[in-house]
Amino acid sequence: MARMWRTLVAWGLVLSLWGSLAPQALAADYKMSTLEWAPYTGAALPGQGFVSATIADALKVTGTSVEIQFFPWSRAVRLVETHSRYIGFFPAYYSRERASQYLFSEPIGRSTMVFLERVDNPVKWTSYDDLQGRHIGVVRGFVNTEELDSRIAQKKVLAEEVPDDRSNILKLAAGRLELVVIDSHVYQHLVRTDPEIGRAALQLQTNAKVLDVKNLYVCFQRTPEGEKALRALNTGLRKVRPTM
Repeated sequence: MARMWRTLVAWGLVLSLWGSLAPQALAADYKMSTLEWAPYTGAALPGQGFVSATIADALKVTGTSVEIQFFPWSRAVRLVETHSRYIGFFPAYYSRERASQYLFSEPIGRSTMVFLERVDNPVKWTSYDDLQGRHIGVVRGFVNTEELDSRIAQKKVLAEEVPDDRSNILKLAAGRLELVVIDSHVYQHLVRTDPEIGRAALQLQTNAKVLDVKNLYVCFQRTPEGEKALRALNTGLRKVRPTM
């Protein structure tokens, strides 16, 4: 009985030691922040979304690994500014302001940016001057087009910020906005997977004029560690997706 007790104690010490060491041994080389933005990114999606999977696969071929964590977009960006452990955030559109703060990876995807509008209130426009005075929904912290963001900053376009695309769509359906900016694939995914959005979509349509087609990037810290992670990702991207 005593021998059995000593054996159990010994195994308990081994398991305890393993438990204390395992998290360190299994820690990823890099930690990145993102948002729930299906089908590009999503905690419950296969591979956490195809953009997340592209990043993980690209780093894997260089012998490195990544842990991806999900937050509201504004927080995902802020974490890279305030917590050194978060080496980068994605998927980001390019802007000159961001380029002055972060290192941009090679493209990790592509996004078609459109306006959604109500079927009973279509908006005809050929230039941004035609949008003056319109109530437009945008997601807090998102880059839109350079011209649109400039006019929003100058108060020439009335923009209302919300935490996510879903909130924008429901506000538009309720008649509280005239247009909302959204990625076309994100909208289609929400219509297919979210019953409330599916019902709201009966009142909505995509505006005939495409806003922009943008590349998606990872934004890295402007630090030596950020430069190292950037090189690893770019090297891996050329190997797993050499034609993009």
